[in-house]
Amino acid sequence: MTVAQAPSIDWTAVRADFPVLTREVHGKPLIYFDSANTGQKPAAVIEAVDDFYRHHNANVSRAVHALGSEATEAYEGARAKLARFLNVRVEELVLCSGTTFAINLVAYSWALPRLRPGDAIVLTRMEHHANIVPWQLVAQRTGTTIKVAEIDERGQLDLNQLYALLTPEVKLLALTHVSNVLGTVNPVREICREARKRGIATLVDGSQAAPHRPLDIAAIGCDFYAITGHKMSGPTGTGALWARREHLDAMPPFIGGGEMIKEVRFEGTVFADGPRKFEAGTPNIAGFVGLGAAVDYLSALGMAHIDAREQALLAYANEALSQVPGLRIFGQAQEKAAVISFLVEGAHAHDLATLLDLEGVAIRSGHHCAHPLMQHFGVPATCRASLAFYNTHDEIDAFVAALNKVRKLLA
Repeated sequence: MTVAQAPSIDWTAVRADFPVLTREVHGKPLIYFDSANTGQKPAAVIEAVDDFYRHHNANVSRAVHALGSEATEAYEGARAKLARFLNVRVEELVLCSGTTFAINLVAYSWALPRLRPGDAIVLTRMEHHANIVPWQLVAQRTGTTIKVAEIDERGQLDLNQLYALLTPEVKLLALTHVSNVLGTVNPVREICREARKRGIATLVDGSQAAPHRPLDIAAIGCDFYAITGHKMSGPTGTGALWARREHLDAMPPFIGGGEMIKEVRFEGTVFADGPRKFEAGTPNIAGFVGLGAAVDYLSALGMAHIDAREQALLAYANEALSQVPGLRIFGQAQEKAAVISFLVEGAHAHDLATLLDLEGVAIRSGHHCAHPLMQHFGVPATCRASLAFYNTHDEIDAFVAALNKVRKLLA
């Protein structure tokens, strides 16, 4: 079913599912434009977590009593829901605390044992620090070098330069699906295809893609894909790493402990099969129950509908912001998510964000965990308004009015 053919969605009713959006801040209605930082939670997610602790709380995979079975079923049910959402196999999905852990898992269990002096890793200018720092740490320990794929003036990858970097010594290409600063949507399917032709493994950071657009990891053709649950309206401390089965089978455990073993003797340990050999200790059970509820919620709305809604909000916001004197938007990619990084001439990003907060508007200011990207643009920080399907056109109007008000105060 195409978006045009789909039944209309009452977005006002959808917004009412999110309790926090009814509150006031500094005596003003909350306008939450920071969903790239963390997504707000619908009542269904909050209630799922509450219900687990009230009625089903037990550890997973350890007890035969009723509560233990219920907890295990709910936890593994969340894994299955997430696998369907991403179009991957359950046995290839490692549940973890989020994208940062997922990338570090690949860095230490896959890359560290394989990389040698003279090898190289390719990253892009627009990466979050979580997709830079782990590779720097591995590079320091292995003698590997890091190459950087640059962007053009619109915030798009220079694909010709990127492909020129994919020389025989490159063993891994790690890149974001959607930039958390610019909103740029990278053509990851094409890029992964080019890397695979050259025998280069690929890792895609999907933190900003999973909450906002339909995903088909099998079609992307990468080797690893990482997501974060709290950005897709799930609880904090949840996420996942998808990896090809041959990689999971070959990778040694990253963290040792209970539940990631088949048998332990002092002479040696037999580890569980992947993904469980990477899931040591008691997991965030209630969090994943909540993430399962979040996946149900997003799936019921339909990711294509969410994408279309957010694209409409983005177009409206871009038009409204174009009327603000002295405002500069960073990132005007042909395909981008509903993320707008900006500065206003003569005003510091933190001052703008602080004064906007007094008007009830929540945006983020700073380097957005993307120092190299800030260095590229020659600025220490930007403001970032990131929209979600639960936002409204009226909120955008109020945001622009507040922005004009604080702009005059700072002039």
